[in-house]
Amino acid sequence: MIGTIVVIVLIVLVILVILRGVRIIPQQRVAIVERLGKYHATLNPGVNIIIPFVDRIVRVVDLRTQQVVVPPQMVITKDNVQIQIDTVFFYTIVDAKTSTYNIADVVQAIQNITSANIRQVSGHMELDETLAGRDKISMALRTSLDEVTENWGVRIDRVEVVDIKPPTDVQNAMERQMKAERDKRASILQAEGLRQSAILEAEGQKQSAILKAEGQKEARIREAEGLQEAQKLEAQGRAQAIRSIAEAEQNRIEMLRAGKLDAQVLTYQSFEALQEIAKGEATTLFVPTEAVGVLGALGALKTGLQAGGTGQGVSGPRTENIDIEFENKSQNKSQDDSKRGSDK
Repeated sequence: MIGTIVVIVLIVLVILVILRGVRIIPQQRVAIVERLGKYHATLNPGVNIIIPFVDRIVRVVDLRTQQVVVPPQMVITKDNVQIQIDTVFFYTIVDAKTSTYNIADVVQAIQNITSANIRQVSGHMELDETLAGRDKISMALRTSLDEVTENWGVRIDRVEVVDIKPPTDVQNAMERQMKAERDKRASILQAEGLRQSAILEAEGQKQSAILKAEGQKEARIREAEGLQEAQKLEAQGRAQAIRSIAEAEQNRIEMLRAGKLDAQVLTYQSFEALQEIAKGEATTLFVPTEAVGVLGALGALKTGLQAGGTGQGVSGPRTENIDIEFENKSQNKSQDDSKRGSDK
């Protein structure tokens, strides 16, 4: 009975020892093992065997990227303005042994270094430069942290300035300044829009005036061409009329010549010319000496024309009118000659 109990106890102890010597390390983690108080090994993820009661796991290190929020820091800028800066940094442990034995609290150490460097960097920058230079501050902080954490087995992946808060009065003044700047930009944009609108309107009016002038020019050209064509047609009509009249006159003369009345025709035309001259407003008519023969031959012309009848193209009533006018003018001429003789 006692022997059975002893065996059972031994079996339980063996199982406990075996369980104590088996260690399972999760993914992205490592374990630091000390043997008899001295660093012995680093256990990688998976199943690992250690000696119970001799080996001891002192720390399990997380190799994933860690995020640490730095408490808000009150700093003074170069132009003596107190501001609050909130930062956050990301780090990764690349050497578990070094980070375990070279630094006691890596997070606290990084926070302290970050706070000190924020004050140093901001002290060399004015407020406006600080507000606009977040990237510059982040780069300066990361550079200073890399120099220190290299010996701690830690890599600084990223440092970000989350927020920069100036005092309330300064913030109000900045808001007023920003509002004025926005109003200024709005006014500039509005003026630019009006200018562009005026330019476009002027361009439109210019194009309209050009098109209108082109239209008027085209209309004048077409009007001038139409007038020229009309004058040309009118001139052609007149020329045609003159040619028709000349041809008719030539035909009439040829017809008279065909009737062997050349002398009579000339006499008749001379008489018609004198008759047209007598229609003027002048009261005295000077007749050349050779015209007397024309007047004397009128009787013979009358007889010849009457003998020819209407076949010669001269009507009876027209001949009688010529007789009357001739006799009157002959009598007037005789009276004038008598008066001139008595005066002498």
